[in-house]
Parts: sequence; C-alpha cells; structure tokens
Amino acid sequence: MTRFTVLVADPRPRSFTRSAALTAAAEVAARAGITSEPDVIDLADLGPDLLTESATSVTEALERVHAADVLLIASPQVHGTYTGLLKVFLDRLPELGLGHTVAVPLAVVDDLRNSHGIEEDLRVLLADLGAWVAEPGLVLAADEVEAPEGVIRAWADVAAPGLHQAVSVAA
Repeated sequence: MTRFTVLVADPRPRSFTRSAALTAAAEVAARAGITSEPDVIDLADLGPDLLTESATSVTEALERVHAADVLLIASPQVHGTYTGLLKVFLDRLPELGLGHTVAVPLAVVDDLRNSHGIEEDLRVLLADLGAWVAEPGLVLAADEVEAPEGVIRAWADVAAPGLHQAVSVAA
C-alpha cells in the first residue's frame, strides 16, 4: 500500500491551504490509483515545538514524512517563496531524507504572475532532499483557494499519469 502524506506549511492552523491540499490529494490519488487515505501533518499545529531539539511531536512528524511514498507539500507564498515554517521543518530531515519519495508541490500565491519563484524553489528544495518531484506542481491563486475544485480537477487530470508511473516504478 502506498503511504501518502500531506504536509501543510501554512502558519494558520486549519487554513484554506490545508483544505486545498486535502482536495488536491484526494483528486490526484483517485486518478493515480492510490487508495490509502492521506496522513496529514499541519505544521501550524507543531508551533514552537519546531524549534525544540527533542520535541516528540516534531520527531514523529519527521518520521511520518520520511516514511511517505508520496508527499504532497502545500505552502502559501511568503516573500516570494515557501514559508519559513516549511524550511525549519525540512531542515531537520537527514541528507537525502526524501530519497525514496515522490513529492508533489502545491503553492498558494497572491498573484499568478509571480508564481514561478515558489514553484521552482519548492522543486529545488525537495530535489535537494532526494525526492523525485512530480510535474506539474499545483499553483493556486489566493482568490481560488476558497473554492479550488475546478482548478484542482484540471491539474489532477494532467499530473496523475506521471504520479502513477512514478509510484509504480518506486514500488
């Protein structure tokens, strides 16, 4: 069974980014033949523990991410790139800590004209950790995030075949 994890890096707990990520996970999983329910890690729930060396909640979250076969990473754009929350968390993974993982980037941006940077930055970060990064990533405009279903369905139609192939090869 494919272990599918959704990692939400929005500083606001239970955010629209999280809702969009769960919708995207369900849509792409259904099309890619992934039947397992996604494990959800919302970094906002970890709060200050992210800066604590021995926090059990962070250690457990890192283990769940490391064990994922498919990892959908969702971040709003902050100062042109992904959140510091995501960077602080992923910095705790070992070198090539995502070496067996298929990563799916999801970015929420204020303006689609400025979306290239975050999608590219997420790809580089995930690839540096050893992940195979699925294409295309999903970029949502902030004004789409409250009702993203149409955009997500169109993206999932395009992204699912590659994800299915990557998961099949990795298995």
